[in-house]
Amino acid sequence: MHTFGNFLAASSPSLRSLFAPFLPSEPVSDPLTIFLVIMTIMLVAPLLFERIRLPGIVGLILAGVIVGPHGFGFLERDTTIVLLGTVGLLFLMFMAGLETSLDDLKFNAKKAIIFGLATFAVPMAMGIVAMRLLGYPMLASVLVASCFASHTLLALPIASKLGIMRSQSVTVTLGGTLITNVLALLVLAVVVKAQQGNLTLSFWLFLLPSLGLYTFATLWGVPRLGRWFFRRFGHDEGAEFTFVVATLFVVSYFAKLIEIEPIIGAFLAGIAITQLIPQLSPLMNRIQFIGNTLFVPFFLISVGMLVNPLILFQEPRSLLVSAVMVGVAIVAKFVPAWGASKLFKFDFSNMMVIFGLSVAQAASTLAAITVAFNIKLVDQLTVNGTIAMILVTCVASPWITARWGEGMKDSSPKAQQAQASALSQATPQYRILVPVANPSTEDNLLQLALILAKSTGGTLLPLHVLSDAHAPVTTEAKLQQERLLAAAETIAHAAVTDVEPIGRVDDAIDKGILRTAQERNATLLICGWKGYSTYRDNFFGSVIDNVARRTLVPMLITRFPQPIQSTQRIFLAIADAEATTVSFQQTLVLTRTLATELKASLKVLQLFSNPRSANAAYAIPGLSEDVPVQKIRGNFANQVAQLLERDDLLVIMHNARPKRLNEPTLGVEPEAIARQHPELSIIIAHFPRLV
Repeated sequence: MHTFGNFLAASSPSLRSLFAPFLPSEPVSDPLTIFLVIMTIMLVAPLLFERIRLPGIVGLILAGVIVGPHGFGFLERDTTIVLLGTVGLLFLMFMAGLETSLDDLKFNAKKAIIFGLATFAVPMAMGIVAMRLLGYPMLASVLVASCFASHTLLALPIASKLGIMRSQSVTVTLGGTLITNVLALLVLAVVVKAQQGNLTLSFWLFLLPSLGLYTFATLWGVPRLGRWFFRRFGHDEGAEFTFVVATLFVVSYFAKLIEIEPIIGAFLAGIAITQLIPQLSPLMNRIQFIGNTLFVPFFLISVGMLVNPLILFQEPRSLLVSAVMVGVAIVAKFVPAWGASKLFKFDFSNMMVIFGLSVAQAASTLAAITVAFNIKLVDQLTVNGTIAMILVTCVASPWITARWGEGMKDSSPKAQQAQASALSQATPQYRILVPVANPSTEDNLLQLALILAKSTGGTLLPLHVLSDAHAPVTTEAKLQQERLLAAAETIAHAAVTDVEPIGRVDDAIDKGILRTAQERNATLLICGWKGYSTYRDNFFGSVIDNVARRTLVPMLITRFPQPIQSTQRIFLAIADAEATTVSFQQTLVLTRTLATELKASLKVLQLFSNPRSANAAYAIPGLSEDVPVQKIRGNFANQVAQLLERDDLLVIMHNARPKRLNEPTLGVEPEAIARQHPELSIIIAHFPRLV
């Protein structure tokens, strides 16, 4: 790529030749100055373009054009730029995979498959015809057509802000995106081999089995390896991030070994590992931060360096190629959106949102055209046309989605509006108080609290209480308190969550927790639990019983022998009489939030004490139809031990009102389950008497 880029730079006039008297005679070669120029671009370009309501991606690409060898020639597209650009390309595809979930195909699967095949086939057909009419050879036409077929969900954050992520049209688009992007990347792999003259029978006999085995090993093996790693080393945040990045490059390298493009491996690695990383976790925030602020901008700037803007004026054909590519990209994505909406009976607003989400060309398109340029399958006219297509679609996509996404909200049925209003009322901005004292449970407690706090825009309140009932507090104890609170604050800041660390000295630990909850207006309390009656030997001692009896806010008593991010299934257990209580609705909202953020499936276990009531069929208020309900009779602890596995999470409601002070507040069932299933993670949702 570097050699070919230098050839084009030497053979084609550039802006530098027009302004040579005013520019340095040589491109910048000092490493410090190069890095300074690039960092300045990364800072200034997105801010300027976002102020004029254009995507920051456009500013980075245009900045690359200006400073590159075909612009003013400040920077040379040398091996360092190529290296960092390649890393950025892999990160871009990896993060696209992180945003894609195989579970999306489970909902509206048939519609998603139909739309996915349509939004792949129509652009492929139109693209091949259009590029052939322009005189392109067949292989180049097929590859450019695959660029039209793929798309990037650039406007997905807008859909999230508008509250339409759970709408049927958006779900169909998400499922269709997975299908069309995978097919487009497979087309890229085949075209590359054909261009290299290796598209033989032996290639197909090698590709199909190896691709199937490789895909299975990635989607099946990476999650299991990740769960084992997080279980063993989940306490080390640096090790977690390094493992994720290493997984990206290892999977990409093995893709190259079986002779397909590494970007396919990066995409599959993202899909495979996304189920292990909660969307609102500090780890996901680190990945997105490093990728979006460092590596991906490098890639976008390096792509801009490939563009020679003077060709648009010196080569009339360049304008024609750009116009055709822009026109085909828009029409070829509108036709499937229109056809799918007619077939599925979506209204005009839903159709335009599907079109707005699927029209943007960025990640896969940049990846494919970079690979094609590298193997000399397309020329710089095509690169310019691709950049023009990206500029137009990246501007149109957010605007279209925002414009007609508002219309979707207005045209929603009143029942759906009422349901959304009720859900928003049931999900307050949590102020979550978390006593941090036990290093073995602190990490999972904080991860749970961060998920709930960040999902509602709430605040984390890490608390450490020192007791001076029997002796004055020592300096060493105060230093330990500061270290624990500083660690909790660091984790919260890494997840971009508001945090108010609290250090307190009180005459009793339980009194300190209860008084802090009142003084700081906490709305939820999360504590750790060992799972057996000798928890008095742990830090909390009898604190849990005392706090649970006197708390005025809901309380989550948790036991996490496994890392919370390894959770695959969440089971909400309720008694038949609890389904209509206010506390159940609060627990259901909380559990649904956990299932969404942990990317885990949700199932309800309903315990019946009366055989007649078990045979009666009635709906659980507030529970959506897609959540399965399993009825249980008999010994609850034994039934749970048979149903649940190590990576499951059991949520139990508890509203017990002990008659005697020496009676366990949590009852006997949680302890029985913990003893029979010591590897099972448990959350006990305890509510005060007022609820």
